[in-house]
Amino acid sequence: MDDKLKANRENWDERVPLHAASSFYDVEGFKAGRMTLDSLETGELGDVTGKTLLHLQCHFGLGTLSWARLGAIATGMDFSAKGIALARKLAEELNLPAKFICSDLYDLPNQLDERFDIVFTSYGVLTWLPDLKGWARVVARFLKPGGTFFIAEIHPFAMTLLDEEVTELRFHYPYFQKGSMRFDDLGSYATERTDTRNNTTYEWMYPLGEVVTALIEAGLRVETLREFPQCCYQMLPFMVQGEDGFWYLPENRDALPFTFTIKATLPE
Repeated sequence: MDDKLKANRENWDERVPLHAASSFYDVEGFKAGRMTLDSLETGELGDVTGKTLLHLQCHFGLGTLSWARLGAIATGMDFSAKGIALARKLAEELNLPAKFICSDLYDLPNQLDERFDIVFTSYGVLTWLPDLKGWARVVARFLKPGGTFFIAEIHPFAMTLLDEEVTELRFHYPYFQKGSMRFDDLGSYATERTDTRNNTTYEWMYPLGEVVTALIEAGLRVETLREFPQCCYQMLPFMVQGEDGFWYLPENRDALPFTFTIKATLPE
C-alpha cells in the first residue's frame, strides 16, 4: 500500500469510533430497526431476498447489514480494520447473516474467491480510488454472468463546489482534476470533533464520463445512468431537507445534479 492510501486508511481507522458515536450514523437507531439505505439505493435493485451481494467500501457495515435485513446474503469489505471489526460486532449483536472482509479494494481478488448476484457501492466511494479502471475490473471480477452492479454516488459536478462557510454556489475545484488532491481537514462530514491525529487525506476526482467508460471497458453493459438534484446529506450549508429526507438547493432546486446512479450488468 502506497503512502497516500496508507494515510487514508489511518484517517478512516480514526473516523470509525467518531462516526459510530455520531448522530449522523445513529447506530442506536439502526439497532432499533432503522435502515440506512435510501430510495435511490433500493429502487432499481428490487427484491434482493436470497441474492448474494458484495458491498465494496462498506465503512463499518450499516449499509451491508441493511441489505441483510432485506434478505440478501451480504458480504461487506473495507480497508479499515477498525471499521470491519465494528461491522462484525454489530452483525453478531443483531444476529444478522452478513460477513465482512478487511482488504484493500485492489487486493480483494486475492482475499475472496466468489462471484455475486449483485455488487453494490454508494456515496463517497470513488473519490478514494487512485485507479478507476482497476476498480471497474474488480467490480467485473466479482459479478456472476448476468449479475448486476449498482452505484449511487455524489455527482462529480457537485464536487466542484466549495462546501464550507458559503451562502451561495461557488465553484472551487476543477472538474477535470488530474492526480490526487491533498486535504488536511479536522473532523469529517459526520462529526465536527477535532481531537484527531491523522487528518491528512488524498482524494481523486473523476468526471462522469470516465466512470461510465471504465465500467464499459471492464466488460459491463450499462443499463441506466440517472442524475438527480438531491443529495444524501447536507453537502452545502445552505441546502434544505425535503420531506423525502434528501437535501436540496433552497431555490431552483432542480438546477444542478448532486447525485447520480448507474446500473450495469455483466453479460452472460
